[in-house]
Amino acid sequence: MTTEQELQSLFNTLDRDQDGKVSINELFLSPGLSAVISSQTNTSSPQELIVQYDSDEDGSITFEELKQAVKKASNLT
Repeated sequence: MTTEQELQSLFNTLDRDQDGKVSINELFLSPGLSAVISSQTNTSSPQELIVQYDSDEDGSITFEELKQAVKKASNLT
């Protein structure tokens, strides 16, 4: 389980270019953090995370999309 503040911190770390989105490339550049995201969202890979939760289909995950994924997996406190 993670708090929204912890999730925001993790998201900010993954968002290397600070554009408010985490791309598939940014997920692959941080395999350890990517594994944390996968465990919190019950997905097996960065690709699966994007396929399942990229609601605007822009090829990246916003904080809100990530938060919804973690909530759906019942891992947000």
